[in-house]
Amino acid sequence: MVSISLCMIVKNEEKVLARCLESLAPWMDEIIIVDTGSEDRTKEIAAGYTDQIYDFAWTGSFSDARNFAASKATKEYIYTADADEYLDELNQKKLAQLKSILLPEVEIVQMLYCTKGEYNTVYNFEKEYRPKLYRRLRRFVWIDPIHETLRIDPIVYDSQIEIIHAPEGNHAGRDLAALFAAGSREERFSKNLHHMYAMELFISGEDDDFVKAIPVFEKTLDENDRSIDEIKEAICVLARAYRVKGDTAKFFNCALKDAITASCAEICCELGKYYEGTGEFSEAILWYQNAATETESILDIRTSGEIPQQSLERLKRFHLKEPT
Repeated sequence: MVSISLCMIVKNEEKVLARCLESLAPWMDEIIIVDTGSEDRTKEIAAGYTDQIYDFAWTGSFSDARNFAASKATKEYIYTADADEYLDELNQKKLAQLKSILLPEVEIVQMLYCTKGEYNTVYNFEKEYRPKLYRRLRRFVWIDPIHETLRIDPIVYDSQIEIIHAPEGNHAGRDLAALFAAGSREERFSKNLHHMYAMELFISGEDDDFVKAIPVFEKTLDENDRSIDEIKEAICVLARAYRVKGDTAKFFNCALKDAITASCAEICCELGKYYEGTGEFSEAILWYQNAATETESILDIRTSGEIPQQSLERLKRFHLKEPT
């Protein structure tokens, strides 16, 4: 049976921490809690499960905090958890079974991260595999009978354990601030964070958040080695930002750039909102229809579903005939 260190970073999680720890503690060989500045009972609750509680001065990087927590671990595997997730009884049994049969060759175990639709998050899915359990010290071995080389790709196992993600509140403000800070630094904004920032804006951002993000995504368009996906993400964000600012020329410039490739639902919705705002309702209907029936979303699945559908229903109140 393998040994597992539970590593968590927390801040002001008194409402959910006990639920998380109660579901995981029986299967953990040590529990490490890293607190980044709680002002509630978080550390007091954690003390009921472990004496390994550490303070960490927040640097603006979740990775820094995760790495600090991992540096305190001593067991074979590290299990990472957020305070607002937990395992129900069935999945606790699955975890117990996994712990007893896990092969030593496995370096990463993925689990299904389950977020119900009623929770307001940036995720366009209800279930997604995520790496949750990983070997603390990785073993490198030689492979191939000739021209031998080191195996560098980890051995990953996709388990059927389902982690329930049930947040108590919306972390959008915190996450948007962290993403803006990361995107504003001089170093290159990674493809993953670029996607997450754009998606977070469309799911949870307010108009001011889009306008604030303009320099970050304008920089994307100035970088010659960005992928088509990243360029389209930037165009979507900038189109929304320019529309709310009233910069019509730059707005249509983004819309035209999107048209060079397969149009996306986000831009169609933005065009619909623009024409609705100018009172050109027939044009607005046309673009909302394109969003709902002719295009696909790249950041927010609602832009090819409920957003244009609700907009079309709203415009029907003006008794306009839909284009045929």
